[in-house]
Amino acid sequence: MESTFHGVIAFALLSMMLIIGNVIRSKVTFIKNNVIPSSLIAGIVGLVLLNTGLLGDFTSDDFVPITFHFFTLSFMSLCLCGGIRKKKRPDSNPKDVVRGGMWLTSAWSLSLGLQGLTGIAVILVFNHFSGGEMSYFLGSIATHGFTQGPGQALTYGSIWEQQYGIVNAAQVGVIYASLGFVVAFLVGIPMAKHFLRKNLNTNKESKLDSHYVNGIFEHQSKPDSGKLVTHSANLDSLAYHIGLLGTAYVITYLWLHFIQGVVAGVDIFGIDFSVLFSFNMFFIHGFTTCLIMRTTMNKLGLCRTVDDETLKRITGSSVDFMVTGTIMSIKLSVLTALLVPILLVAVATSLVTTLICLLIGKYSGSLGPERTITAFGCCCGSTGTGLLLLRMLDSNFSTNVAKELAFFNVAIVIVNFPILMIFTPIAPSLSFSGYILLLSSGVIMSLICMALLGATSKKSTSINSEVIPNG
Repeated sequence: MESTFHGVIAFALLSMMLIIGNVIRSKVTFIKNNVIPSSLIAGIVGLVLLNTGLLGDFTSDDFVPITFHFFTLSFMSLCLCGGIRKKKRPDSNPKDVVRGGMWLTSAWSLSLGLQGLTGIAVILVFNHFSGGEMSYFLGSIATHGFTQGPGQALTYGSIWEQQYGIVNAAQVGVIYASLGFVVAFLVGIPMAKHFLRKNLNTNKESKLDSHYVNGIFEHQSKPDSGKLVTHSANLDSLAYHIGLLGTAYVITYLWLHFIQGVVAGVDIFGIDFSVLFSFNMFFIHGFTTCLIMRTTMNKLGLCRTVDDETLKRITGSSVDFMVTGTIMSIKLSVLTALLVPILLVAVATSLVTTLICLLIGKYSGSLGPERTITAFGCCCGSTGTGLLLLRMLDSNFSTNVAKELAFFNVAIVIVNFPILMIFTPIAPSLSFSGYILLLSSGVIMSLICMALLGATSKKSTSINSEVIPNG
């Protein structure tokens, strides 16, 4: 049985790093005051221990597959969750939520294109002055690390590396993703504090409680999380929900095995679209499987047998493991060899992202500061990062921005589906001009959407100002 322990202990090490990260977060004042999440601290600690040889014969390669599967699980469990309908607040206008959500969607979509173009430009300039021949895809993958996150960076990087020979694409992708989380907090937290000092946030009663700062609930104030849907004498409720995800995993696995034989060798305009059905794209096929499963269960009246809060805990846990695993997957040999171009791309990407988010805040009307900080977190880290930063300005989520973020989560998938799910996996097969056109199209559409949103916002404000004086 000894041979079976290596993978299990790799997972156990990830778990242990999370505990160490949590202890450091709760004890170190600087880290605690800057609300840096335990998963990020855990990944950094794990990376140091790995590269100093303190974790035995474990290497960064041991954590790549774990990271990939936790990313896939987080995607699938999120989709299997049907959502909880809450009572509408009397002061909440659905049209305002949609408009605000579209501002956030436009910011994310604009970031997706501009970060990619920025990365390409930096690498081309670097090659020109250094005489190097670094692939510009090692610059464009920054957008999948920053805007999308570690899971997509690893997924697309692996496809580019394995199918198209873009050396170190996966490694560089996870490095950008890790740097994105760091930037989200190093820049995002001071930005949020600046808005608070200037009294620019809408919720003037916003105050960070001790639980938020310490990262741990006191015994008397521990909130409930989830309800049992199966009797423990029959089947534990958590095991039941994991079983649902396992079922979706098996269905997706069988589907990919089947469809790969059907699409093998299929070329359209000389482009091999069979890549879209590789196991590296498991997450999107799993996403679809879970969507069909949940829709079917709802239609059959079986939604009562699923507890959304339990699924949210599985999603949140998967994200924590994914973030820690991403950082521990970094190979220092790749980082040191490409340190200068990676840092140049990361700095340029951070500046561009900051400008985009400030632009959104300036022109999106009221709640501009809240949208700025939320968009920045989403465009550098993840939706969870955006929500974490938003809480600094709106501690009890009394504004519409949290609802706008829920709309945004769905909208970004729909709006960017062709780019992300069809063309990005096969990007290296496109011509340089075709790839630039692809990224530019997203930028142009986002700018048009922002212009329309700005025009409708002004029109709405004008109408309201006329109605109010007339009673």
